[in-house]
Amino acid sequence: MTAIGRGLTGVVLLGGLAALGGCGGDAEAGAPTVTVQVGDQTVAIDPTQYCLNGDGQRYETTPPILEAPPDSPITLTVSDAVATAGWAVQVFDDGLKERIGEVAVDPDTTVFDGINTSDIVPPAFYLVVVQDSDADACNGLAGAWPVGFIRAEAGGGSPAPTGTEAPTVAPTPTGG
Repeated sequence: MTAIGRGLTGVVLLGGLAALGGCGGDAEAGAPTVTVQVGDQTVAIDPTQYCLNGDGQRYETTPPILEAPPDSPITLTVSDAVATAGWAVQVFDDGLKERIGEVAVDPDTTVFDGINTSDIVPPAFYLVVVQDSDADACNGLAGAWPVGFIRAEAGGGSPAPTGTEAPTVAPTPTGG
């Protein structure tokens, strides 16, 4: 896999991320989680938004942030429902403001391991699993599961984060 950066072919410019504030509550039963594994860390990620039973839901969720060394494989595992609908991985800067890339995932894939921590140019970044949206359901609202990464630099140091809190996000739907 080639490095993902600003020159990524086919990257659609960010159409406007809206911060989620005051809408919805915690992710409820029925909204699937996504699992991320990097090194010896495995974390379940709750969605920030999801189309549940035909009703668009937004959740107040703080994305987890994982620290990992360079060249560490990242494995993302989604539910059968997300795999069947289709999904992609969007790559964002460390503030979850600017989308810097997108990685397509083959249809009906539940486990994707095609990214490692050195594929992304900045040392701190977010990956957002984005379920393909259905224009007829939930007004096109797509499911979204963000997770942050800090790539530990050689010598044990980590880059200083630019913000004090992990943001919440409404990523750009991938279509469908």
